[in-house]
Amino acid sequence: MGYPTKVQLIKRVNSEQWYVNFPAAVAQAIEFKQGEVVEWVIDDHQRLVLQRSDDAVKDLKKKLPKKKG
Repeated sequence: MGYPTKVQLIKRVNSEQWYVNFPAAVAQAIEFKQGEVVEWVIDDHQRLVLQRSDDAVKDLKKKLPKKKG
C-alpha cells in the first residue's frame, strides 16, 4: 500500500528548501524516533532510498519474531 505525498518547496530570498513529509502511519510503522538522523541515497531518477544507521535499527531487529522453518 502506498501513501501519496506532495513534494513541497519553500522559496526564500537567498535560499530554497524542499520538504517531503511522512504520513504518521508510515513513521509509526518504521518506528522513527523524534530527532533521528537518516540519510537519503539516490538510487536512480525514480527512487530515493531513506537509510537509517545500523545503530538506529539494531534494537528494532531484536524485537522481530524469529522465522520458523
